[in-house]
Amino acid sequence: NRTCYIVLRCLYLSRGRCILRQVFFGLPSMLQRHYSLDVSAQLLRTQAFIEGRWVSAASTFPVLDPATGEEIAKVSDCGTKEAQDAVNAAYKAFHLWKNHTAKERSILLRKWFDLINQHKEDLAKLITAECGKPMKESIGEMTYSASFLEWFSEEARRVYGDIVAPPAKDRKILLLKQPVGVASIITPWNFPSAMITRKVGAALAAGCTVVVKPAEDTPLSALALAELSVQAGIPPGVFNVVPCSREKTPAVGELLCTDPLVAKISFTGSTATGKILLRHAAGTVKRVSMELGGHAPFIVFDSADVDKAVAGAMVSKFRNSGQTCVCSNRFLVQSGIHDAFMEKLAKAMDAELKLGHGSEPTTTQGPLINTRAAEKLENQIADAVAQGAVIVRGGKRLEGSFMQPTLLSSVKTDMLCMQEESFGPLIPVVKFNTEQEALAIANASPVGLAGYFYSRDISQIWRVAEQMEVGMVGVNEGLISTTEASFGGIKQSGMGREGSKYGIDEYLEIKYMCLGGLSL
Repeated sequence: NRTCYIVLRCLYLSRGRCILRQVFFGLPSMLQRHYSLDVSAQLLRTQAFIEGRWVSAASTFPVLDPATGEEIAKVSDCGTKEAQDAVNAAYKAFHLWKNHTAKERSILLRKWFDLINQHKEDLAKLITAECGKPMKESIGEMTYSASFLEWFSEEARRVYGDIVAPPAKDRKILLLKQPVGVASIITPWNFPSAMITRKVGAALAAGCTVVVKPAEDTPLSALALAELSVQAGIPPGVFNVVPCSREKTPAVGELLCTDPLVAKISFTGSTATGKILLRHAAGTVKRVSMELGGHAPFIVFDSADVDKAVAGAMVSKFRNSGQTCVCSNRFLVQSGIHDAFMEKLAKAMDAELKLGHGSEPTTTQGPLINTRAAEKLENQIADAVAQGAVIVRGGKRLEGSFMQPTLLSSVKTDMLCMQEESFGPLIPVVKFNTEQEALAIANASPVGLAGYFYSRDISQIWRVAEQMEVGMVGVNEGLISTTEASFGGIKQSGMGREGSKYGIDEYLEIKYMCLGGLSL
């Protein structure tokens, strides 16, 4: 039976701050304390944002703290009417926004970037409250989130066309780049701010307008970004946000993917949902970019520096409690180095990982996003143990959606944890003998987002990097995401790229212009 507990809650305004105080009794020791969400009242928005106005829906849905299950806020539960209004507003605004000069769009995006940096701590508190992420990681996400607006504010002025040598003397050939139009932006809960700015920064820089549907677990971050977009001077209708509950998500998502006024869809989420959205988009042949599920291999060869491999495994696996699409999932360790790696990794887990509420400064591991996520991990661990895997560390589910960081040895490739993405703090380790064996296991997956390996053999580094069937490879590095590099996968991990100089191309069409009848 789960432990019962009592919560005393108080929500009040004080000098322009919105303060939610909660006192917990009867919780595990890691949560037996006061918890306070203290953010600017301007940033704690709970209505939809359409055509520059805050709009209430007919009903609301709760946003919960995943660490405690307690309600943080009630947010407008938008349906197809609000989604349609947002699309119409974005379409209307597009015809004005696309005529802004690149420099004008650049200046507004830069103002938005500056405002996010000014309010970084409050925005991070919202992420921790609704996502459960430790505060240090939430601050890091806000730095990462802001960087995309900075990057694309600069890229806006670097959208170049081409002048092509013609086959005849009486004409000129020009290739122009123009914005595609209204973009539907559908984002996940695990990076509730950065996944929006990575898409929206590119879209607005190109001259597109957007309708954002944030994840139902984490709408507060999206709405706070909307408030700062107003302060930055982004015109009404250019950036719209329609939050909705899990129950209304299918209908709203379908409208955003089928409405003829929408020209582009950008989605980050599961492969299964991505396939549904692709079917919706096919009816009107929309431009689509998708960053879907991952199942990243992490290979440690005998030639690796063990200490660096352990450090890479820790950052790659346990960031956001294992809840990122590029987290390492399948750990493959060569037999000659296996035992040393396992011993050092177990010690690192003991020394560096501490569970708790994300607001506590010593916390490194927050909760999983909900109890369904914890149940999935429980099932994977139980399946592995039933088939002979050994629990080296952790293995237990704690209160609510908290899971102990878990290390498994004697893992086989047919176990559930090796066949599906865990999205949690689980390290299953498979021992292998040869490079060819490791590559065969790593590539035996229908998805291919990220992959990692550790080696000091330069010939091996080139061989393995080229043969790994993924869109991104970390060589002797466990943390690879950066604004300047392209982000995206192959196989069923999606299509298109985000970030980098290529990210803006996803929101541009190429128009061929032939200027004839010239007298030369």
